[in-house]
This record gives sequence, C-alpha cells and structure tokens, in this order.
Amino acid sequence: MRTIAIIGNSPHTYPDLQIYKNDVDIWIGADRGSIELIRQKIPVDYAIGDFDSTTEEERGIIKDYCNEFEEYPSEKDETDLELALLKAFSLQPQCILLFGVTGGRLDHELVNIQLLYKIVCNNIKGSIIDKNNVLELTMPGTHKISADAYYPTVSFIPYTKVVKGLSLTGFYYPLTKQDITWGSTLCISNKLIGKNGTFSYEEGILLLVKSRDTIQK
Repeated sequence: MRTIAIIGNSPHTYPDLQIYKNDVDIWIGADRGSIELIRQKIPVDYAIGDFDSTTEEERGIIKDYCNEFEEYPSEKDETDLELALLKAFSLQPQCILLFGVTGGRLDHELVNIQLLYKIVCNNIKGSIIDKNNVLELTMPGTHKISADAYYPTVSFIPYTKVVKGLSLTGFYYPLTKQDITWGSTLCISNKLIGKNGTFSYEEGILLLVKSRDTIQK
C-alpha cells in the first residue's frame, strides 16, 4: 500500500515523524512544513507552496534538500496544503497522512479537516495526526478499530446532519443502532475494553477522533 505523508505549517502540533518513517513511501512538505521534515531528518520528496512563510535562506536550504521543488505565486485559489494534496493524488496512493494541519488559525483547521472528505471521495484512506489527536473520516459500513495506548480516547462526531444506525462493539460504552445528529455529545470520550473493537452505521458520514488529554514530552 503506497502511503504519502503531507506536512503542513503548524509547528506546535508536530508529532515525532520518525515513528512513521517506515510506513511512509513519499514525503511532501507544504510550504514551511518542508523545514520540519529537514529538522526531523526526513527526506523531502516534494516541496510545494508559495513559501511566503520562509526566508530566502530557508528556501535555499529546502531547494538543496528536496528532490522536487514546486513554487507557486502567493495569490492563488488553493492553499499550500491543497496544492500538496493534489500532488499526492497524482501519485495514486492508497493512504494519505496529514501532519501539522491543526492548532493554528481556526479557518485553516476547519477546512483542513474538510480535506479529509476530498481524500475519502478519491477512495483513499486519510488521517490527520498531531500530538494529541488522530482524525479519520469514515463512510457507512463496518469498521475495525484497534486500541492505541498513545491515543486511548475514542470519539465519534457526525459529519452529516444525521448518522443513522451507529453501533459500537468492544467499547466501554457500547451502542446499538443509534441515530446521532449534529450537536449530540452521546459518542464523545469512549474507550476500547480490549485490543480491538468495531463500529458500524448505515447512513451518513462519521468523523472518528482518537485522542489523549496531555502532551507527553
């Protein structure tokens, strides 16, 4: 399975990228995200963006380090992250991981979460990962979930107005054929009781959030 990681420009949320190094085939730095890849000694396969958040010296460092450098004008229709995502789509991956795309401006964070929908609609598995959270957008069906000691809390948030027939098996708070709607807190802060569990639903789109309360250093 080809996996592509895209690194955005939110420096306070980066996890240790070395953890994912063996699972990622291609690394894309979106604008200043390229600097973080260099800092963490990760190869930069593509550096993409307008690079308006970097200095001339930093741009020179990125150009010398990366395999391919694609610079765009600052006045453009797409964000740097979306340009990086379009590049990822052209490389035909089965999985896309987004890092450094939360914790900054709220408008950017909200639209970055919506980019998961674009990923899913291309039949690609997508996740947003930061120090405290993993987000994944899911479609109707049955899904397996494994326990993660690093992100032990599991929440389900409706992405559409209604998610119909949600069932949770293997959770501390199980659920059977429950409809949940926007604004419902019914499925917040759950936990798996074993190594694995499942969740399933019939209609709608559901955002899966695995999280933890504190940042461990």
